[in-house]
Amino acid sequence: MPSIYDAIKADHDNHRDLLEKIANTTGDSAERQEHWNAFYRDVKSHAAAEEETFYSKLISETWGQDAARHSVHEHQQLDDLMEELNDADMSSSGWLNRFKTLQHDYNHHMEEEENEVFERARKVIGEEQNDGFGKRFEERKQEELGLIEAKKEDSLED
Repeated sequence: MPSIYDAIKADHDNHRDLLEKIANTTGDSAERQEHWNAFYRDVKSHAAAEEETFYSKLISETWGQDAARHSVHEHQQLDDLMEELNDADMSSSGWLNRFKTLQHDYNHHMEEEENEVFERARKVIGEEQNDGFGKRFEERKQEELGLIEAKKEDSLED
């Protein structure tokens, strides 16, 4: 089982790859749709699992509260942008412009987590807990994959 840090980093590497693949597609092509759907589903489940397993633990520390709030706030902003893109016409120039904003913002978010949050988090989630948190993250992510549509429906009711 990967450590929590390795699990999150592996997802980030996959997300970077998918962002690059999407950026290299054009129009409302099957290739763009395939990469977008993979990115959308994986990021949605990743963010929820990360908040429930990783950030919930960081909140137990005073310094972790601000870091967790900041990252969760970024998750919400990125989620809103992803929903906007998910509902828009992929062949429009507006879609590509908004996608480039998402790509930039998400790359910034991932770098911040890996370079700043991880460093501080190791004081709370040490080596002896790495695998346990990694396992919980992976399990929660799988559960979240099955909840994406239900959560979308719930948010439409709000």
